[in-house]
Amino acid sequence: MHKTLIVTNDFPPRPGGIQAFLHNMALRLDPARLVVYASTWKRDEPRTGATAAFDAEQPFTVVRDRTTMLLPTPAVTRRAVGLLREHGCTSVWFGAAAPLGLMAPALRAAGAERLVATTHGHEAGWAQLPAARQLLRRIGESTDTMTYLGEYTRSRIAGALTPAAAGRMVQLPPGVDEKTFHPGSGGAEVRARLGLTDRPVVVCVSRLVPRKGQDTLIRAMPAVLASVPDAVLLIVGGGPYEADLRRLAHDTGVSASVRFTGAVPWADLPAHYGAGDVFAMPCRTRRRGLDVEGLGIVYLEASATGLPVIAGDSGGAPDAVLDGETGWIVRGSSPSDSADRIVTLLDDAELRRRMGARGRAWVEERWRWDLLAGRLEGLL
Repeated sequence: MHKTLIVTNDFPPRPGGIQAFLHNMALRLDPARLVVYASTWKRDEPRTGATAAFDAEQPFTVVRDRTTMLLPTPAVTRRAVGLLREHGCTSVWFGAAAPLGLMAPALRAAGAERLVATTHGHEAGWAQLPAARQLLRRIGESTDTMTYLGEYTRSRIAGALTPAAAGRMVQLPPGVDEKTFHPGSGGAEVRARLGLTDRPVVVCVSRLVPRKGQDTLIRAMPAVLASVPDAVLLIVGGGPYEADLRRLAHDTGVSASVRFTGAVPWADLPAHYGAGDVFAMPCRTRRRGLDVEGLGIVYLEASATGLPVIAGDSGGAPDAVLDGETGWIVRGSSPSDSADRIVTLLDDAELRRRMGARGRAWVEERWRWDLLAGRLEGLL
């Protein structure tokens, strides 16, 4: 029986978009033919904690290394090879190509017939650094295929690979659970709880870090309020940038029109998307291209919820928007660009409805998890 070994640092309960990507894919593969080898989220967490409880709930086998970060060391490679042989796995999926894909030759020698390495945003950064670029090239040569999120990441990473390895690249983006994210997801209840029932709401759902562009939205608010005085910016999520953002809202004079929810449980996210009239996250590339948006699944989750989206122009974010159809792409560094598009949408209910409906249809056509999991299964 064909079995697959997933080797990854990115797996719940550790939070994040890559973690959710891998978990959703794993849940759609045959659990009897799947083994996950992952790191442990928190160093000080006992095995009786949240990680053990999460692992026990999964329909497939999860094996945790005690380290918080798997690296392609001899010890980790030996354990991966041991799991491959113990469970009779014939294929391997590296949840992130760099750096774990460097173990591919050892796993091939141990009997792996198919080796798939998935790339995200950080591999596009690796492709710009000489030493890391060489490691990517090695990973490409020793795996059967490297997957990519969208055209931006493909073009960056392919330049670091041999022509043969670049030719074997296949698109495998994350998907959206269209049954979880939908127009009736509970937004009215969130609006009522926050006292926003009668106010136009611009919602941003994301981790609070500089790249995501929440600061650009705050700087856009004076212009938005000049045209739509009762508008409010709802910032959903937690992160290290929160104190700076709160201070910026105060210094900009818009604190009364900016709400911070803090971190929100995953199960409550669909309702928080639904609380918005417009979704906006004007992400921007930082650190000379090393800090870049790989895709931006939040835009697709917002589209599935029926919202028009405003996306920044960082990296692969434009791949998640049909510009002019499901929303707009703006310069992530420009508060005025964001303000113009936000005001246009808040002033035109029919335009919001039309863009939201097109976004919902696009998700159903192209971005459903079952379609993408089938693609992965074929690669394995």
